[in-house]
Amino acid sequence: MTAPPFTTRPEIRGTFGVAASTHWLATATAMRMLERGGNAFDAAVAAAFTLQVVEPHLNGPGGEVPILLWSEREQRARALCGQGVAPAAATIDAFTALGLELVPGTGLLPATVPGAFDAWMLLLRDYGTLSLSDVLEPALGYAEHGYPLVPRIVQALVVVAPLFRAHWPSSAAVYLPGGDVPKPAALFCNPALAATYARILREAESAGGDRERRIEAARAAWYRGFVADAIGRFYGANELMDCTGAPHRGLLAADDLARWSAHYEEPLAQRYRNFTVLKCGAWSQGLVLLQSLAIAEHLDLGALDPVGAGFVHRVAEIGKLAFADRDAWLGDPKFADVPVDALLAREYAAARARLVGEHASGEIRPGSPGGRTPRLPDFAGASARIIARTSAGAALGIGEPTFAELEGDTCHVDVIDRWGNMVSATPSGGWLSSSPVVPELGFSIGTRLQMAWLDPRLPAALAPGKRPSTTLSPSLALRDGAPYLAFGTPGGDQQDQWQVQLFLRHVHHGFDLQQAIDAPAWHINHFVSSFWPRKPERNLVTLEGRFDPPVAEELRRRGHRVAVGEPWSEGRLSAASRETRDGRLYLRTAANPRGMQGYAAGR
Repeated sequence: MTAPPFTTRPEIRGTFGVAASTHWLATATAMRMLERGGNAFDAAVAAAFTLQVVEPHLNGPGGEVPILLWSEREQRARALCGQGVAPAAATIDAFTALGLELVPGTGLLPATVPGAFDAWMLLLRDYGTLSLSDVLEPALGYAEHGYPLVPRIVQALVVVAPLFRAHWPSSAAVYLPGGDVPKPAALFCNPALAATYARILREAESAGGDRERRIEAARAAWYRGFVADAIGRFYGANELMDCTGAPHRGLLAADDLARWSAHYEEPLAQRYRNFTVLKCGAWSQGLVLLQSLAIAEHLDLGALDPVGAGFVHRVAEIGKLAFADRDAWLGDPKFADVPVDALLAREYAAARARLVGEHASGEIRPGSPGGRTPRLPDFAGASARIIARTSAGAALGIGEPTFAELEGDTCHVDVIDRWGNMVSATPSGGWLSSSPVVPELGFSIGTRLQMAWLDPRLPAALAPGKRPSTTLSPSLALRDGAPYLAFGTPGGDQQDQWQVQLFLRHVHHGFDLQQAIDAPAWHINHFVSSFWPRKPERNLVTLEGRFDPPVAEELRRRGHRVAVGEPWSEGRLSAASRETRDGRLYLRTAANPRGMQGYAAGR
């Protein structure tokens, strides 16, 4: 068996607090909050607002976030849903009347209620200790005074600059100062966003009272005040170009924001050996990871070389089965009857495990949990017709950030404090290429509605007030019943694939967190993409170039279609863990070196 690989960085260890994220400034911000006496919840909120500023190509204030938390005071884990819902006007008939077969991936039409702000406010109100001004100050400072542009932001702007100049002037005004794409490493400011944050703080402070009252005033300003009003006016008054090649008016209204709020839920859970892994509900992709582990329990993965073809093959085949069930069964459980218990039942997982053979399957094989008959989306219909007639490509900002397809997209943050509180969160949406900037606010609105289908028979079908089936998927894990691990990654459909690899290598093969992150990774494409134009793919495994060449050869011999990517091209994982020894809490954390911007810190 291959020994744990050489790593790029040390695993960070400490007893005071640890943080990891997809950008060094967010990690530094989280540590700043811990150093001034805040807890993990304060630190995660501050880091998240910083990510909205410094990674605008991957998320923004108008996006969404699922959050998993462990409260040491309450001795329990909770999921916090910051996924906004479809507008009241977003009916299937409204889209088909426009001649659309799919919800577009960009522009005004695919907007959901922006949920991230309310989720972070609830976390701060209910579990934090610092003031709103404390946690917002770093982000406001970066928006007002500038932050260095990482190369990926500039690459994103090069791609969408023609769209901004021709069709989205409000985006050009923010991101093309003087009409030009800014240079890498240049200090970049967003004065309109800074003004939005400053006004939020003024309105919160003017409410007076304690910190909870001021947080409530900030929520009101966003969802029932000037932010909601500005979004409603912009979306109701403009017809702007999107990825269909035609302009459309938005459906999102101020009333949609006023009717919505973030909320807590019980996490889903799956036992794996002496671990219990926790994920958000069936409106998220998290069930893919839990079902993968349920199937893996019946296969001897610990005996396999963790960077060998046998390991890659088995985990890839497990993933094919879990994603087939995702596409057949998952949706917002407030609207769809999702058979969660049946999908995770031991007998069902054992039956699915028996489908994993020594040869790659080219079939899409959803199961029949509880004897139900699965129904899949139209894999070959609408997407094929759209791909055939659409030549706009990335110039119209298709889907999730296409310039980061292999390296990942979205953001992630993990924090653990000296008391043992834990947060794992995956902010996304509202990236700069997704939709036009709301000019009064300085940010874009998320386009997560593109994940909803226009077929009413599917559990993930579009409906007003319904959450789209997001790929966003943070993770927590308990070990022997005690809180242990927070982890996650950007990556769309790849998120739970990369997390499975990290978890299995850590559990079975003794990789520490940094080794598990740095180890050669891969992903499969054997499903319909979650992002417009919903391209279907089958039996494709994409390996990082650091795998030994015989691995690719053996996978091809087993029947996989194999692509080999760049050496450091798969995943943007981060992780943090805690354990108690001799009555003392010991903390560890690690972050991804890919892309040269994710960092971990702690002491």
